[in-house]
Amino acid sequence: MIELIYIVAGLISIVTSFYILIDKKHPKKIGSALFWAIFGIILIFGPYMNYTIVGILLCVMGALSLAKQVTFGSQENSSEEYRNEKSKLIGNKIFIPALSIGVIAFLLAQFTPLDPLVGLGLSALCALIITMLFTKEKISYVTYDSSRLLQQMGPSVILPQLLGALGALFSKAGVGAILAGGVSSFIAKDNLFLCVSIYCIAMALFTMIMGNAFAAFSVITAGIGIPFVIRSGGDPVIVGMLGLTAGYCGTLMTPMAANFNIVPASILEMKNKNGVILTQIPVALALLVLHIIAMYFLAFR
Repeated sequence: MIELIYIVAGLISIVTSFYILIDKKHPKKIGSALFWAIFGIILIFGPYMNYTIVGILLCVMGALSLAKQVTFGSQENSSEEYRNEKSKLIGNKIFIPALSIGVIAFLLAQFTPLDPLVGLGLSALCALIITMLFTKEKISYVTYDSSRLLQQMGPSVILPQLLGALGALFSKAGVGAILAGGVSSFIAKDNLFLCVSIYCIAMALFTMIMGNAFAAFSVITAGIGIPFVIRSGGDPVIVGMLGLTAGYCGTLMTPMAANFNIVPASILEMKNKNGVILTQIPVALALLVLHIIAMYFLAFR
């Protein structure tokens, strides 16, 4: 079933490519259509393609993005009057589909053997059905607005997959062992507070570089968390849990976490594209300090 979810995602990307091709006012039609078509092909046929070919296609996508050939077309949102009219009609019920994604995904994870990603995909499908029931819009709007939003998010939509792969590559290359050697040269293992501080700060910093706390977790925990915190007597459950969420503090402060920090700014058409990050930095730093204190006092009880 996980393959079906990827196929659906790939079809959405290919439909986006089609909308770009028929968009007579699109400023970068060829490059943008090629980008989304390649992405769709990789999502659908990736498991059956030669890895070298997939790598070449990713490089082509990167080159198109670097050359600024992937842009937003002329697909327009509905009029302000129409949206205001629908807002009065639907009211706060519009939040039910969004909330249903989390609720349904949680229930599927708790009470079925389905893969979490499958559960998330099915919950998104259920939310779409609920949305159509509430709004009573034409089904053709689904593909149109999916294309419009995907174009608006742009190439940053693929960053989570690329950064996740980069994290696996770093882990395989032994970056964790190199970090452990570097850290051991300037701190003593008996200084528990310093070890905890460096682990949490490293998680936040590496997440800022990777844009993904999951990608940073395997590298930093293998290089710092296990040898300096867990082997010094730290509870592995608490260290692992707080270590991962310490990484999320870095997520709040980096443009590399595009789906959290850059995409919302783009969709909301904010003048300052880093406005979300600047707002979150004070909260992120405060949370990071609290993580260090909590890990020190809870993991070594």
